[in-house]
Amino acid sequence: MNRKLIRPTLAEVKEQRNAGAAGASKKRVPPEQTNAENYYYLKQMAARTPLVVKLLDGEEIHGWLEWYDKDCIKIHRHNGPNLLILKHCVKYIFKESEDEDETEEHDINEQES
Repeated sequence: MNRKLIRPTLAEVKEQRNAGAAGASKKRVPPEQTNAENYYYLKQMAARTPLVVKLLDGEEIHGWLEWYDKDCIKIHRHNGPNLLILKHCVKYIFKESEDEDETEEHDINEQES
């Protein structure tokens, strides 16, 4: 019995290669965890940056970040006891110097009026 070997043509090989390359260039799904929050916390802890923690109820807590974990942060305060704050109660966190800059700009604008 004589069997005939079937080989793909050069055009078929090129089409397969192009189809494989098009599938590889698809955008990848972004990761669930970017670790940006952890990086920010570590940077602020190392520098002992004065922070303001704005809570959901509007209260502001001033101090620096002593440590953090998945669910909470610990704020070290000079004028009071250290506080353990649950992250789901935090509206946002910003550097205390940014707050002073905004206040100064607001005061200057009021004086000019």
